[in-house]
Amino acid sequence: MNNSKLHALSFDVEEYFQVANLRHHFTKTDWLKVESRLDVGMERIFDLLERTQSGATFFFLGWVAERRPDLVRRCLQAGHEVGSHGYDHDFLGDLGPDGFALDLERTEQALIAAGAPKPRGFRASTFTLTRETFWAVDILIERGYQFDSSIHPVRHPTYGIPDFEPGISVLRSSKGSGEIIEFPVTTVRGFGRNWPAGGGGYFRLLPAAWTRRAVQATESAGRPASLYLHPWEFDPQQPRIPAPAFSRFRHYYNLSKTLPRLERLLRSHRFGSLAQVLKAEGCSDRDSA
Repeated sequence: MNNSKLHALSFDVEEYFQVANLRHHFTKTDWLKVESRLDVGMERIFDLLERTQSGATFFFLGWVAERRPDLVRRCLQAGHEVGSHGYDHDFLGDLGPDGFALDLERTEQALIAAGAPKPRGFRASTFTLTRETFWAVDILIERGYQFDSSIHPVRHPTYGIPDFEPGISVLRSSKGSGEIIEFPVTTVRGFGRNWPAGGGGYFRLLPAAWTRRAVQATESAGRPASLYLHPWEFDPQQPRIPAPAFSRFRHYYNLSKTLPRLERLLRSHRFGSLAQVLKAEGCSDRDSA
């Protein structure tokens, strides 16, 4: 294993029926009626991290933490970090400032009740911290968050700030009330723009070599990479939903390849939680998770 640079690995802990790509096929009132498959992906992730001696940040939905506090505790017992992914996967623009503050509080209460410390890190549903929702930065700072991973510096119809700094940076409150570290998922630069290479659907849809080269290029530049995935991406046997063809393609393509692809990366590079990487990079003087 290459022992030079520590990179960040994270998982957005949500059920397959809560993802934005399928949100029109599962109303929130029906969520409790749908069979959970969270254990399938989580077991495979826990096993993989133990086998490769890797660390990670798990961004939990508050809805999941309320119903599966055992998974929160298992993450902590294994030495991983637990962060907030919001309560039930609403976009920031749909929540608005007041709704977002309440959403954060509700999620914090769910995580603390499950045995986790108050979360230090946050990731918005579908990276919906954009120029239009930048007010969320002030709210995160006011609630004491130390780092965020919600800005995706790419062009996309739903999210993204294309000209945003693709590496670790510091965001300051517009009210002068403090600052927060921003740690975006990895992108690569080419043809005058940033291209996604930090995981999720791109990890499955694009050739495995794309992610490997992105990590290698980031490491060669002296910076840590940041990758993310979801438990449902480790569950090839999950139910097939009669969604539009493109939605089905995005959600189901190469699910069987997620685990072996990630294992190859974890065996060739060092990965830890976002807090551990920020500490290693000298961006935080606080204890790592």
